Amino acid sequence: MLIHLFLFNLFVMLCCWVLVSYNRRAGLVDVAWSFNIALNVIIAATVMDAAPLNIRLFIGVASGLWFARLTWHLLRRYANETQEDTRYANMRRALGRFEHIGFLLFFVFQSALVMLFSYPMLELLSISAQQWSIAHSIYLAIAAVIILIAFIGETVADQQLYHFKSNPAHQGKTCDQGLWRYSRHPNYFFEWLHWFAYPILGMAVGLYELWIYPVLMWLFLYYITGIPFSEQQALAHRGDDYRDYQRRTSIFIPLPPKK
Repeated sequence: MLIHLFLFNLFVMLCCWVLVSYNRRAGLVDVAWSFNIALNVIIAATVMDAAPLNIRLFIGVASGLWFARLTWHLLRRYANETQEDTRYANMRRALGRFEHIGFLLFFVFQSALVMLFSYPMLELLSISAQQWSIAHSIYLAIAAVIILIAFIGETVADQQLYHFKSNPAHQGKTCDQGLWRYSRHPNYFFEWLHWFAYPILGMAVGLYELWIYPVLMWLFLYYITGIPFSEQQALAHRGDDYRDYQRRTSIFIPLPPKK
């Protein structure tokens, strides 16, 4: 099952790489990443029949919907871009004449990352019904509440930012409305919160290693792919307006703004 999913992920990424080689807009990799996880989860929940039905339904519907919504959001953002995402434009310049092979390896690496972040759901689906504790429904309820809160929070944050940016009057200004008044990155916060659902559910079957995923996602968002780049781009485009926003707004966890 895992090898088939990986080959499928690799195929999607290679198709995207071919397209990106022509349109020079490598941000498509983000769309493909979330799309592949969504399909991995939905296919696995449909085909793998070891786990109890309520676990399969939860992962297939809740997790599948989570990554499907993220795919739609990223695709909408990608479609509205008039030029390549700065991250990938910088990467293209750094690679120079090796950009095609460099991006090929990058897209292949993303296939491995898809499998890494699909692992919690796939592992939970592989546990037989006999191994689930009698009290697993309690863990399932807690995980469902976490995903619901995270889903609503991230959806609202993304929509608030999308509508703010869609208003020409807000050109060059920082969104400090709604959830963005309490956190500079509420979308990242709720993305991180979502990853707590799987280790909590995993406690019902002793999968304590799944607790690495909230830590891993926090490291990615806080230090690697998320916040550092977003902050750098915001300062470059909005300058003092964003510096003022930084002084009064929490960077990650939603908190009351400073006066």
